[in-house]
Amino acid sequence: MREIVMDTETTGLDPFTGHRIVEIGAVELLNHIPTGTVYHQYINPQRDMPEEAFNVHGLSEEFLGSKPVFADIAQDFLKFIDDGILIIHNAPFDMKFLNAEFSWIDTEQLSMDRVIDTLALARKRYPMGPNSLDALCRRYGIDNSRRDKHGALLDSELLADVYMELIGGRQTMLGLTSDTDQVEKKVEVGQTQVSARSAPLPGRLSQAEIDAHNEMVAGLGEKALWRSAGSN
Repeated sequence: MREIVMDTETTGLDPFTGHRIVEIGAVELLNHIPTGTVYHQYINPQRDMPEEAFNVHGLSEEFLGSKPVFADIAQDFLKFIDDGILIIHNAPFDMKFLNAEFSWIDTEQLSMDRVIDTLALARKRYPMGPNSLDALCRRYGIDNSRRDKHGALLDSELLADVYMELIGGRQTMLGLTSDTDQVEKKVEVGQTQVSARSAPLPGRLSQAEIDAHNEMVAGLGEKALWRSAGSN
């Protein structure tokens, strides 16, 4: 399963009052594991930067003036997300901006059916809140000390960690052993890390026990559930 954890930064709160996207960041997950593949793009909004927005993300009109406009990066962004599930914190906000931008260049809009809103997940789990990205990082002990200002890629990376906790914790990870360069699968259970066995344990049933079991199943009749599960 391919998921894209993503975030945007904008010039304001509403695209239909003239505001635009100025940054997109995204992190790829495969089966809930970060692959290391990311998407990051600054975008020229072709307008001024309000002071309120600048104070949030620190992206100035001068800095963004040399960046490509949304129309020039739209296809690369769509190619990156492809048909992946989109993981977004407060998804209606980002989706409103993305689909406004797509509509202005006559490009098909993204469906909310492919989106998981982590803010909705957090509110369901913690109805008393707070459920901002910073609050969830503190709740789960995720280091967000680099987040002195909002940034689309950094926020996507933090949200990926938060998302894994919201859906049940980081249960699986891949690590490379330093001496054999072999991939080792591990499962975290609380504070204990258990490595998977390199080979399954041998069966403990004797042949006589197996034969006795099969004889018992044979006597249950043709419609017995045991038969559909196999006689061994």
